[in-house]
Order: sequence, then structure tokens, then C-alpha cells
Amino acid sequence: MPHTPDKQTAISYVITMALLLGAMIAGGVVSRRIPQPLAEPLDSIGADILGWKQVRDHDLPPYSLRALKPTSYLVRTYSKGGEDLDVFIAFYAQQRSGESMHSPKHCLPGGGWEIWNLDSALIPADGGAVRVNKYSIQNSGRRMLMFYWYQSKDRIVADEYMAKVLLARDTLLTGHTAGSIVRITLADTPQGNADGVAFASRLIGEVNRCFGRRQAVTAGFPSGGLFPDMWHFVQDGRSGLR
Repeated sequence: MPHTPDKQTAISYVITMALLLGAMIAGGVVSRRIPQPLAEPLDSIGADILGWKQVRDHDLPPYSLRALKPTSYLVRTYSKGGEDLDVFIAFYAQQRSGESMHSPKHCLPGGGWEIWNLDSALIPADGGAVRVNKYSIQNSGRRMLMFYWYQSKDRIVADEYMAKVLLARDTLLTGHTAGSIVRITLADTPQGNADGVAFASRLIGEVNRCFGRRQAVTAGFPSGGLFPDMWHFVQDGRSGLR
């Protein structure tokens, strides 16, 4: 007999909480986190992507480094036709179970940015498509588009909630918790969405190369993988991602 949406929700939350609790217990007994360095440095990402040419790389200020604590990072500005596009990638060779990388959803307001629309976008990747976050933001009349996602050697995840679940699973099963947050920001122009999607598609491949990944990544859990009911629940859009 099929589950109703309410029952699916309850089952998903029970599974999630049990998984997170188990990971925290495991973390307190034995360290299963195994650092995984990048195969190639982030600054090896292409200097010319679809006509967007590298202008400069930036250093994070000390207070940002203390807050983020990345293993390595890339902050780069590209330019094309008088428009700029900014890339930010923070990589973590290992993460703690029950934690997640800093979400722009929480960091942007502190920098004076207002999120006036939360959306998502499908990005062509590896012969298929992956869903990422797409935010419309503004600050003092300046409007920007932001695309971001969580990328590891094996998958791409948009939803922070799902990223925590998968991190807990990885801690328990393999100890491999390396991952990154990838973010693109560009002007909110009539061409901005198409430019952002196309650039994101290429950037996903560049980050895969840095991870040493030559094969396709999956969007979260593979179909029929661990806890398939929960994965389909999230995949169907009932996780709160719009």
C-alpha cells in the first residue's frame, strides 16, 4: 500500500534523525573521517570558460578564513563583454558529521544582501542534469543572480538538509566526507540566467577534475540507493527547495 505524503514525511524525518544520531554516536566513539585531498588544486580551474576570462584571484580576509576554515579555496573574478562573474569555492578534505558548510542563505543578510527570490535551476552535466540553487539578491539597488550547490567526488546536492543527511551517511559507512560548496554570482540581466547556467555546467566539470573524478556525478542518492523512499521524497520537491 503506498505511503501518503504525511506518512512519507514522518518516515523520512525518523530515518534522518536516526541516521544523524547514529553518526554522532559513532563520531564520539571512533574517528571515521578520512581526509581526501584534491587531485588537482582549485586554482587550476580554467582561466577562460565560454569566453569568460579570468581577471584576478582574491584572498579571503582573515576573519572569513577563521569562520569558514576551508582546506583550500578559490575566489576568482571573470569578465566578458563588460560584465563580471564571480566564483567562490571552499573545499573541505573532511567534515564533521552533523555539521554543514556555511550556507549563503544565512551569510548573505549579514553582508547587507536581501534574498528576494529563492529558486532552483537545472544544469546540464555529464549527459544529464543536476538541480542547483538559484537566488535573486539585491543590495542598495544592485541586483545579482547567485547559483550555488554542494559538490563532492560522487554527487551534487542543492539542499542543505539533504547534504547533512548524506554527510552523516558517509561518516558511518565510509568515513569519506570531503566536499565543497561552489557558488557563482553575476549581474541579474536578461542574459544573466542563461550565462549562469552555461557557466555552471562547465564549472561542474572543472570541479570534478579537481576531485579526480572522470565519470558522471549523481544528484544526491543514486536511484534505488540507500533509503530510496527518503530520496524520492526529497527529489519530488517536498524538501522545501523552491
